Amino acid sequence: MAAITVSLSRIEPVRIEEKVKVELAEASLALAKASDRLGTGLPPETLAQVAAMIRVINSYYSNRIEGNNTHPRDIETALAGTLDMDPRRGAMHREAAADVQLQAEIDHRAAWGQLEDPTHPDFIRWLHRELYRDVDTTVPVIRRTNAGEEEIVTQPGIWRDGDVEVRDHLSLPHDQVPAYMDHFHARLCQDELHGQTAKILAMATADHRLNFIHPFHHGNGRVSRLMSHAMAHHAGIGADGLWSVSRGLARGLEGGVSGREEYREMMQLADQVRVDAQGGCGNLSLDALTHYAYWFLSVCLDQVNFMADLLDFGGMGNRLTHFAETQNFRTGGAELLRVVLIRGQVERGNVATILNVAPRTARAVIKELTDAGILRSDTPRSALELRFPSQTHEILFPNLFEG
Repeated sequence: MAAITVSLSRIEPVRIEEKVKVELAEASLALAKASDRLGTGLPPETLAQVAAMIRVINSYYSNRIEGNNTHPRDIETALAGTLDMDPRRGAMHREAAADVQLQAEIDHRAAWGQLEDPTHPDFIRWLHRELYRDVDTTVPVIRRTNAGEEEIVTQPGIWRDGDVEVRDHLSLPHDQVPAYMDHFHARLCQDELHGQTAKILAMATADHRLNFIHPFHHGNGRVSRLMSHAMAHHAGIGADGLWSVSRGLARGLEGGVSGREEYREMMQLADQVRVDAQGGCGNLSLDALTHYAYWFLSVCLDQVNFMADLLDFGGMGNRLTHFAETQNFRTGGAELLRVVLIRGQVERGNVATILNVAPRTARAVIKELTDAGILRSDTPRSALELRFPSQTHEILFPNLFEG
């Protein structure tokens, strides 16, 4: 049998590496500076809980991009081990919970300096396998195409074994996916990229090119956004998970209904083939990819700035007070919340002294706040920390998610 000839130029350019436009370089620098300042002034314990909340929000928006309206409460319930009785909704909730857990693992590995190269085929297969590890393969997934809807069965961590329609074009041949994924990694290998700007630009272009290859039958978009999350850490703009790539892609720069179409439109733009010698050296248009990368970095910067406003220390304190007022917490509740915000942790035994009340009253204040979910501790005796469950988002983090 004759060897299969693979034209790797079909996904080129994979990177923007020569004659980087000034606007792209400036966008990369602005994103790096803004992410480096994110969360300044808040204690690490509080920031860790914000990051935990952002993982849920990231999963929520990743679902929105795929056309699934899974509420943050549904994701929290699934994380707690309770799934919707309807098989399809239950599967969506399980997928969303797995997304959150994968982000947590990525953040953990990044914090310990153990995060693998996110563009390596093994890492990408691992993301897909973990995302769908507990999927019920007896429940087919409905995929929407230009021709209508079709049912497919998810195969965790397995490259697709058939050709599919991707946006307005036929996918790359399935038997060539391994070669394209190896080339994808060779061109975007993190150890081969020198300088922060190169890694930031690689993150911007990798999102499109992975989806263009479409290595899996199902879940490519979610995997690409998890890969972007990991690449942000490698590029030094992950900010300990305090901002969401998926929120930016789902909302665009316009926000609202019109913003929801931006991601799809920009992906289609980056699909364009090269039409002349000025458009680059590969099959695809360098100009179109540059335009896409600038948009991608712009929405990322928009999200970092959005979170910087929400994490302003004074604003957070005022919103905690307002939240306490709306919940009609007893006297001392708002004050305790602000003290925990300042310190990050407060020992239960110190609450009476902080509030200048009797121990019995202090215990009542603690119980009210923990019952509301705004304060929690790892054990009944350990220090109190802030928590940000979905019922707090509207007041504490206004406009964080769309209902």
